[in-house]
Amino acid sequence: MRRADRLFDIIQTLRAAPHPLTAAALAEKLEVTARTIYRDIAALQASRVPIEGAPGIGYVLRRGFDLPPLMFTADEIDAIAVGARHVRRLRDPKLQQAAESVLAKVTAVVPEALRPYLRSPPFYVSEGNAPAISGVDLAAARDAIHAARKMAITYIDEKGRRTTRTIRPIAMAYYVNVTVIAAWCELRSDFRHFRADRITSARLLDERFTSDSAHLMAQWMALSKQREEAPV
Repeated sequence: MRRADRLFDIIQTLRAAPHPLTAAALAEKLEVTARTIYRDIAALQASRVPIEGAPGIGYVLRRGFDLPPLMFTADEIDAIAVGARHVRRLRDPKLQQAAESVLAKVTAVVPEALRPYLRSPPFYVSEGNAPAISGVDLAAARDAIHAARKMAITYIDEKGRRTTRTIRPIAMAYYVNVTVIAAWCELRSDFRHFRADRITSARLLDERFTSDSAHLMAQWMALSKQREEAPV
């Protein structure tokens, strides 16, 4: 068991215990030595977790104390740390800023003993080789999806043909090195997937498609599922 998981389990065990628990009892439950429990409890107390007691007497968690809303196990902390660093690959600056902000907020609320797992995780996530996105603001595209607003884009397809289109964006797909905007294309009267790096210009339009948004999304999801289930 990793230390972060053990610290979490100590808090949970003391929280549920009807009476003080000795280090020996905690050690038996968590399958570690009593000395390890003493060190862990000292670390939690230093992190301002209100554990009271002493060796030989037992330990209790002060009544009224509860785990912060953002208390995580070690695996969950690893997922957050790796996920936040994966966002760097998406070439979406505002989404990356948001991920770093989430990481900072989570780091601030977990006990001090767990913070190193977020500040300096032993993981490396490459930034990939996706090209920078310059023709469309991906944050604006996400806003268009949320608000069901149409967009006017200039697009260059894989053969180098340039077209101007009005689209109804309904979803975004983030692949390893490509970001795709799924939309209803008014030029083709059908669903299309536009690579963000091939959009040379884009602007939000005032016109909305609120009444059609849910229907388009349902249609697109159904078509996507059919493609996934189609035999190869």
